[in-house]
Amino acid sequence: MCINYISVPKQTLSAQFETVFDQDAQWKEELYRDYAGPIIVKGNGGARKGLVANYGMIPKRYMPPGLNLSTMNARSDTVASLRTYQQYWKTCQFCLVPMQAFFEPNYESGEHVRWKIGMADQSPFAVAGIYREWDNPDGGTDYAFTQLTINADEHPLMKRFHKNGEEKRQLVIIPSSEYDDWLHCTNPEIARSYLQGFDPQRMAAEPAPKPKAPRAAKPLAVVARANFDLFD
Repeated sequence: MCINYISVPKQTLSAQFETVFDQDAQWKEELYRDYAGPIIVKGNGGARKGLVANYGMIPKRYMPPGLNLSTMNARSDTVASLRTYQQYWKTCQFCLVPMQAFFEPNYESGEHVRWKIGMADQSPFAVAGIYREWDNPDGGTDYAFTQLTINADEHPLMKRFHKNGEEKRQLVIIPSSEYDDWLHCTNPEIARSYLQGFDPQRMAAEPAPKPKAPRAAKPLAVVARANFDLFD
C-alpha cells in the first residue's frame, strides 16, 4: 500500500483546508515512514485543528526492541480488531491526511515502476486516517497516524497497482464536502459508510520513477593512473 506521498504546504492548508498550524511547525515535501507530516483533526467548537504527527501509528522510537511493524496503513476490515488500531477506531479518533499526490508500484511493464496518483485537476486532497497520542519521555505529547485502506480489486484506476495475484488496496479519499462529517463522526459503524472508492474520472496517474542518484566521480589520481595504463 501507499508508503510514500507528497504533502501540502502550510499556506495551502490554511487557504484550502481551513486549518491553521503552529508557526514553527515543519515537515518535508515528500514523506516516508516515520517522517513528520500534517494531519487535520476536530478541534474545539467545530473548528478544524492542525497537528504534526508521525507517519506510522507506532513510531520506531516507541517500538519494543526487536519489533519492526509497518503501521502506515490500516485495513478497514481489520482496523476494529487489531490491537494496534482498535482503541482509536472505536473511539473515533479520525483524521484527514492532506496530500498533493501519493505513490504506488505499477507492474504492467513487467517491472516495478513507481507511479504518482492524484487529482486530475492537480488540486490537493485528503485521505481518511486515525491517529493517537504518545506520552514522550520529556513529559510532552507526540502524535502518530495511519491511513485507512479498502479493497481496490474493482476500482478502474487503483486496481492497476501492486503485483498481479495480490489483493489490490487503495487509500480512502474523502470528498471535501464530507471533511467535517468524517472528523466529527462518533459512531465507528457509521464511519464505515465514508470508506468508499473515489471517482476515477476525477483522478489521474502517471509514471514517476525516483531520480537516479548521480554516480560518484573517480578521484583524479585514479583517473590519471588509468590514463597512464593505456600507454604502458
